[in-house]
Amino acid sequence: MALPKEKPFTPRRASRFFRALINVISSGELRKVHFKYMSKGMEALDKKQPCLYLMNHSSFLDLKIAERIIPQRFSIVTTSDAFVGQRWLLRTLGCIPTTKFVTDVTLVRRMVYCFDTLKTSVLMFPEASYSFDGTATTLPEGLSKCLKLFGVPVVMVTTYGDFLCDPLYNGLQQRKVDVSATMEYVLSPEQIKDMSVDELNAELRRLFSFDNFRYQQENNIKIDEPFRADYLHRVLYKCPHCLAEGATVGKGTTLTCKSCDKTYELTENGFMKALDGDTEFDHIPDWYRWQRECVRQEIQDGSYRLDTDVDVIVMKDTKAVYRIGGGRLTHDINGFRLIADGGLDYQQPAKLSYSLYADYLWYEIGDVICIGTNEMLYYCFPRGGAPVAKARLATEEIYKIITAKK
Repeated sequence: MALPKEKPFTPRRASRFFRALINVISSGELRKVHFKYMSKGMEALDKKQPCLYLMNHSSFLDLKIAERIIPQRFSIVTTSDAFVGQRWLLRTLGCIPTTKFVTDVTLVRRMVYCFDTLKTSVLMFPEASYSFDGTATTLPEGLSKCLKLFGVPVVMVTTYGDFLCDPLYNGLQQRKVDVSATMEYVLSPEQIKDMSVDELNAELRRLFSFDNFRYQQENNIKIDEPFRADYLHRVLYKCPHCLAEGATVGKGTTLTCKSCDKTYELTENGFMKALDGDTEFDHIPDWYRWQRECVRQEIQDGSYRLDTDVDVIVMKDTKAVYRIGGGRLTHDINGFRLIADGGLDYQQPAKLSYSLYADYLWYEIGDVICIGTNEMLYYCFPRGGAPVAKARLATEEIYKIITAKK
């Protein structure tokens, strides 16, 4: 904590050489998934006109897809931990660091600098985190106000099959699924100016309304890999039969509750099917939505509380992340509190963030809950296997409750 703050920097134009190099490196992986894309209305975009590219966030393929299909030089809004140990490289690629789910005025200024001074476009993943259940994650309400401030056209990049090929929960095991994308000119500066903030928010929600499992089912995409349900308990952590939490285990093609022994198969077409008895939820997003409703009920009746031992890594600068030992992380209606080795006692009020940076197998270390601010980030790895998905759901529902009251 005593380390000096890093000096701020202004974004650079992305290097043409490094962008070409990334395209070469990525070409093999994109050929492997038979990647193709389609443009809609892009003739309305002047090639010299900077614009804001919005893209859904499904897997590690996203950036490779963006580099392939976006015709202009562009900067990329990137999570700050990606800069660790490679700050020079990411700056050369035109990346702009930000802290997920935290108000970042500096980010807005840097994006304006890209549009107005560098005359370059910006790529942004407004969901800020990979989808857990194959549907859109919570969007920041302030994004619509930013659109009005930027005054540039908006282009939407939507991927198909990307999540199915490499879902975050599956432990970096890729499936044989074709991947495609559409790139569509969706909002002109004039349209943005004429629309209200509420209308823009509604349009953004429409653009980010997708369901990857439904897409698989409707297009009869068969995923027959024998590991397709590995680690599915990261998403479906609560048994709908006996209501036990943290007892499900995803292995092979099935999800089994160790509390009641009920087993569900993840079929080749993306449905959940009970091997014995009724199937409470045959659609994974429906199961996940039910877990959200359960979490909200716990919050409302005062029974929700996360209390777990964690290993703690902190990020103060982009030179390294620092292991500081063990600690205790708690979470309730008031927010997070982390007490850890070295005298660390950090409290984060619930109103600070509308969602939570939770991730599976973060940099292949483990499932993580990340809290903090632009000054310091705390990466907490639960030792007892507490489901990080529940912590994200709880953070979002608590924020909704307290802001509604306000």
